Amino acid sequence: MYTRNSCAAFVAILIVASLSSLARAAPVRIYRADFNSPIPSPDDPESPYGRGWMTDAIIDVPDHFTVRDLDVGINVTHTSAFDLQIFLQSPAGTNLCLNMYNFDEFFEGADYADTVFDDEALTAIEHGLPPFNGRFKPRAPNLLDAFDGEDTFGQWRLRIYDAYIYDTGQLKNFKLFITIPEPTSLSLFILAAGLITLRKPRTGS
Repeated sequence: MYTRNSCAAFVAILIVASLSSLARAAPVRIYRADFNSPIPSPDDPESPYGRGWMTDAIIDVPDHFTVRDLDVGINVTHTSAFDLQIFLQSPAGTNLCLNMYNFDEFFEGADYADTVFDDEALTAIEHGLPPFNGRFKPRAPNLLDAFDGEDTFGQWRLRIYDAYIYDTGQLKNFKLFITIPEPTSLSLFILAAGLITLRKPRTGS
């Protein structure tokens, strides 16, 4: 026979289980595409998007999910990584520049090699050095949490601008690491919250 105390204990266990499940790694969907797209110099008159602009690299996500967290991976060969401004645009139109530098921050070095922009990274991109191998936080205030809550479906565009002449390169590939809500955990949490509401004693009118 279930008592009020045993019901309360069950609800508490359910809450702990659901929160523990939510705390574990949620499902991550990875979308990747290869491009080998040239990044034209600003003095190149043949650039189709205007001088210095690479043709947009597009990943067409066919799934409807809600973004809980987003990381972006890139592989770029370029003789001067400082020259590049890297933008990500979502299907909803949200647009961020992940790495823009000031002229007085000049550094030497080539490439973005297996570079992942991640809001939770310990090192900000402006404190890293080429080839930026590993995880780096985008330059504040342009953090990737701006995409949280958006629908994943549609065209995600990586746009690269080469701000200075002489140096050349190309985008090899880029990836989207999209963390989505875990349905089972969310359902458990909602169920637990509902049970709490049901077991609250009614107050007299």
